[in-house]
Parts: sequence; C-alpha cells; structure tokens
Amino acid sequence: MRVAIVHDWLVAPGGAEKVLEQIIECFPDADLFSLVDFLEDRRPLRGKPVTTSFIQCLPFARRRYRAYLPLMPLAVEQFDLSGYDLIITSSYAVAKGVLVGPDQTHVSYVHSPMRYAWDMQHQYLREAGLTRGPRSWLARVLLHYLRGWDSHSANSVDRLVANSQFVARRMMKTYRRDAAVIPPPVDVHQFELCTNKDDFYLTASRMVPYKRIDLIVETFSATPHRQLIVIGDGPEMAAIRAKAGPNVTILGYQPAGVLKDYLQRAKAFVFAAEEDFGIVPLEAQACGTPVIAFGKGGALETVVPVGEAHPTGVYFGRQTVVSMLDAIDRFERQREQITPAACRANAERFSSAVFRRAFMAEVTRTIAAAGLRSEATVAEKAGTDLVTDEVGWPQPASRSSWGR
Repeated sequence: MRVAIVHDWLVAPGGAEKVLEQIIECFPDADLFSLVDFLEDRRPLRGKPVTTSFIQCLPFARRRYRAYLPLMPLAVEQFDLSGYDLIITSSYAVAKGVLVGPDQTHVSYVHSPMRYAWDMQHQYLREAGLTRGPRSWLARVLLHYLRGWDSHSANSVDRLVANSQFVARRMMKTYRRDAAVIPPPVDVHQFELCTNKDDFYLTASRMVPYKRIDLIVETFSATPHRQLIVIGDGPEMAAIRAKAGPNVTILGYQPAGVLKDYLQRAKAFVFAAEEDFGIVPLEAQACGTPVIAFGKGGALETVVPVGEAHPTGVYFGRQTVVSMLDAIDRFERQREQITPAACRANAERFSSAVFRRAFMAEVTRTIAAAGLRSEATVAEKAGTDLVTDEVGWPQPASRSSWGR
C-alpha cells in the first residue's frame, strides 16, 4: 500500500505539526506533501523530503504565504496523488481538498474548518480592520468562494476525523458530515509531575486577540494580592503591557525548558480562549498543575471540573473580569479537592501513544469499509451473494485483498 500524507503548510512548529509528526510515526514510509515548506525545525518530519506546490516559488512566499490564500484551493488540487492507495490529509485550511479517485481511500484529520471563512468570519474581519470599504467587500467575496469550495471538498473524504467534540459539531454545521473524534497528541512524557507549587498563577500563549490574554491580565491587575506570570509574545504585546499591574510579570517569549519550569511550579494555569482543543492546559496538567479555564470549546473536554470525580480545575462561564474572578475565588476555596496525581492521570489519556493507536484503528476501519463497499459493488454486478462473517460483517463469497 502506497501512502501519501498532505499537510497545509510547513512554516512553524505548532499543534498541527505535532499531529503530523505522529501520523508520520504511524506511516513511516509515506510520501509527504505541503503547499509550502519553510520549516526550520525538521524533527517533526522525521527526515522526510517534502513535495511542495507552485506557491513555494512565488514572490515573498516565505513571509507572506497567507496572502496567497485565494490560490491555495487551486494549488492543492495540482498534487498528483493518483499513484497512492491511501491519502491522509492533516487539514486546517485546504489540504483535504486534494483530488482522489474512487479506488483510493482518503482519511482527513481536520484540526478545524477554516474558522475565518465560517462561524468566526465577522470576528476576523473586525480584528483585521475589514468591516467596511472596498477591501472589506473583496475579503467577503473571497470568503464566500472559500466556503463553497471548502464544503464541496469534504465530499471527497471517506472518513473525517475531528480533534475534539467541539470541532466535530462545527464540522456537522459546515459539512453536514459526522466525524470520528481523536484528540491530538500531548507529549506528556516531556513534562514531569511536580507536587510542590509556588504562590503564582501562570498563563502562556501567543498574544493574539482571541486568546484573551488581555482579559487575564486585566483580571489579575484588579486583585494585586495575587501574582500572575505571563509567557508569550505577539501583536497584542504592547496593549497587554499597558494593562498590567505591578503584580503581573510579562516575560515575553521563553524557550520550552523555561515554560516547563513555570508550568510545574504554578499554583494554577489560567486559560481564557475558546479553543478548538488547547494543548497547553493539558501540558500543565501533565505537570500536576490545575487549570482555570473558560468553559467553552475544547477545554470542556480536557479539564475535569470540581464536583466530578478526580477534578483537575474549574471553569468560568463568561469572558469577563467578574466571571474569571469568581472562578479564581472558587478555585482557592476548593483547591484541596484537586490533586497533582489526578491532573497527571487526566493528561495521560491524551498521550502520543493513545493518539497513534486510535488513529491507526480509525484508518484500518476506513480501509476495511472502503474494501467492503467495493466488494459489494462487484458482487452486485456479478450477481453473487454476500455472506456474513463470524462477527457480523458482510463479506463477499471470495475474500478481497483487504481481508486476507
């Protein structure tokens, strides 16, 4: 079986690249495709060469590859995958739109449908300053085109896989398709359990508007007896620094070893974004650190609230200072109910090994189902009967190659 893996773009390591790395672990002999490849840290690729699209050679592609979004549907359709039996796409933009034939099996791990083209279009336009004028209308026409193409491209996928129940619901809204749910891998073994906690709270994220680091800083600045450490950098840095009180320390970007040290020692990790999944809260829990999280999106699937068995944190219901303060107060009153061991055990449910087993099982079932449909069609045309095997699966009278 020849396998192709298609990823949207390889520019910087992130959560999607961690998923890609584990997919490559599952299929080490697969060929790898991506619209562009400017990735400096090659470790996730396991030394594989990458076949790129024509966008790789366009002017300023290294820094401005996102500007070529209107060309990306066309670019991904130019990959010739006709020689492959199994195509796996790792998609948060256009990768799942590759062209496949009726005898090929296509499994797509969808990190999220294009949020900027679907339910979060208006938020993205506001943040980009594109609410009115000719550029706004041009952007809206482009997003309208992308929605149609994105919805249509889902029809070529044999099995959609979502990274969370939250994303699966978004996919049902956008594609009207059910999706299997396989949470992304968390490298829990890179984070050691620490039971001794210092007297500070921690948040860490890229400083972009939807992460709501500004809300966290504003909340803690209103309670000067609590210490907050902020790790991360991004376009919102200046605005966030302006809101920070003397009890808030903003460290900017820090290497992985420094982040891990703070994750291990923090009293709690604070998470205010509505994320599709959210890996850092699980990395905190792998260190034995509780999480105070906004109770929407993927956090509902990764944090066990006080009141349930083996809790690992608390939720706040609205992205407001009052709601977050209430959650911090509840955490401090109920902190003794949360143990580092429970946090660690919860994180281990999302380990890389668990991901690989679940993903391989889903791919195997999809290949089997595709073979079953093919054999059923052949049997129908030949006028033969299907028999049932010992576990209830319909089988052709002569077993196919996938069943041997």
